[in-house]
Order: sequence, then C-alpha cells, then structure tokens
Amino acid sequence: MLGLILRRLSISAVILLIVSMLVFVATLLLPGDPAQAILGQQATPERLEALREQMNLNDPFAQRYLHWLGGLFVGDFGVSAASGGSVAALLGDRIAASLVLMALAAAISIPVGILVGTYSALRRGRAGDHAATGISLVLAALPDFVIGIALVTLFSTTVFTVLPSVTMAPPGEQVWDYPSQLILPVLTLVLVVMPYIIRMMRTTMIEVLDSGYVEMARLKGVPERQVIVRHALPHAIAPVAQVVAIQLAWLAGGIVVVEFLFRYPGVGQALVDAVTNRDVQVVQALAMLIAAVYVVVNLLADIVGIVTNPKLRTGGIR
Repeated sequence: MLGLILRRLSISAVILLIVSMLVFVATLLLPGDPAQAILGQQATPERLEALREQMNLNDPFAQRYLHWLGGLFVGDFGVSAASGGSVAALLGDRIAASLVLMALAAAISIPVGILVGTYSALRRGRAGDHAATGISLVLAALPDFVIGIALVTLFSTTVFTVLPSVTMAPPGEQVWDYPSQLILPVLTLVLVVMPYIIRMMRTTMIEVLDSGYVEMARLKGVPERQVIVRHALPHAIAPVAQVVAIQLAWLAGGIVVVEFLFRYPGVGQALVDAVTNRDVQVVQALAMLIAAVYVVVNLLADIVGIVTNPKLRTGGIR
C-alpha cells in the first residue's frame, strides 16, 4: 500500500506541474493588457509601465513562470493587482467559507447517499426502490443552477419565505455565524451530489448481494444485518469511493456557480471577481487550488478503495 501511495503521489506531482504550466499559459493568452484593464483607459503610460514592472509582465516567459512556481512552493501566491494586498491574505477567509460549505454538503450527501442507495438495493423492485431511483434520476438530470433557483423560488420568494435567498454577513463577521444563510447553498450542493452516490451505491450493492460469498454467508446462517455490514458493504464501498471522489472534486469547481447564485463569499465569488478585474495572480492561485483539491481527493479515494476492499488488502495490488 505504501508503494502504491508513493507512486500515486509522484503521478499527482507531475499532474500538478502540467496543470501549473497550462494555467500560467492560459492566463497569458487572455486578451488585452492586464495593466490597462486594472488601471482603466485613462491611465498614463508611466503608471502602466510601473504596474507592468510590479506584476513582472516585462520579464521573459520562463523567468515569470519559474518565479511564480517557486512562490507556490513556499505559499507565496503573489500580490493582488486589484487590491494591492497579498493573494493569500485576500483568499484566506474565502477559502475557509468555501470549505465550510463543501464540508457540510459532503457530511450530509455521502452518508445519506450511501444509506439511501443501500436501502434501494435491499428493496429493489418495490415502491421505495422506484421512488429513490426516479427522484435521483430527475435530480441528476438538472443543472445545479436550476436546482438552486427552484429552492430559492420554493423557500425564499413565491411559496414560502422562511429562508434568505442570499448570504450577507456584516463586516468583521463570518458567514457561518448566520446558519440560516447556509441552508439553501448547502441543500443545493447536496441535491446535486447525492443522486450519483445513490445510483452508484444501489448498483454496486445489488451486484454484491448477488455474489457467491454473500450467498454463502446467508447459507451458513449468518444474520442478515451482519451479512450486509460485514460482507456486502465493504465490497460495495470501494467503487462508490471513486464516485464520491469525483463528486467532491466537482464541489471544488462546481461550487463557483452555486456561490455566485447565492452571493456566497467564497472562492467561487472571488474567482468571478478576479476574472472581471483581470486579477491574474488571484485567478492563477484559485485555479491551482482547485486542481490540488482534485488530485488530493482522488488520491484519498484510491486509499479508501484499497482499505475497504479485502481483495486488495490481501495482496491483489499489482
């Protein structure tokens, strides 16, 4: 297992290096002059040149890339051209706010999705199975912004007015100090992520329940609850872990739309503002942050898949 983790870590490092090149090149290819976009059309040539020097825009491409990459290794994401402050300081509270949103959504969607998928598999062909399958299929077909707008319409405007439709926190206070403002964004993310977990869990659980070793355990007289918990679930969780990883990785990037919809002060709103203001350093930092989350989550999913799969734990890794 240690050798596998080390190999995955090496591959992940190479992937992040390639992503860093792509991100850096992509920001360079953005149309227009970043200094002109920041200072406006009325800026003097002297101010434009000073800002270009500050942003290292006059340096060769390779030198700029290596300088930026070196800063990433020491946690220096550069200086925001729009605000003049450190990018790390600017994004600190935004990252914390997004992590709260993602953690709440994951803490609800993963266990509920696994439980509903397991229940659906155990009740396959019955009314409960048809209901869970139909609802999950409808939710999976809907875009995240459609689900968010529907929830706002239902709970904030037309039908009921019990929840705030946007998140607003006074200066100096955190958004999570007002839990009611988190309900709709979190519920939107849960309804987007959970259907895929339910459907995958149902499929793998049905396959496991029809396997020979589960049938053998039942023939030996093992109680049904023990058959499910000790024999079926460990084999069904491994494939589901990959789906969970994909959904958690989606949260890192897909959260942009949900945060923008609810005006949530997280990395999604920060990314939209950075693109609007041509704040290249912030865009680069957020792109690398999202890529790093993708890599780490998929690595953790691989580890969970190995730990929960008895065949791989006993030497099936090659």
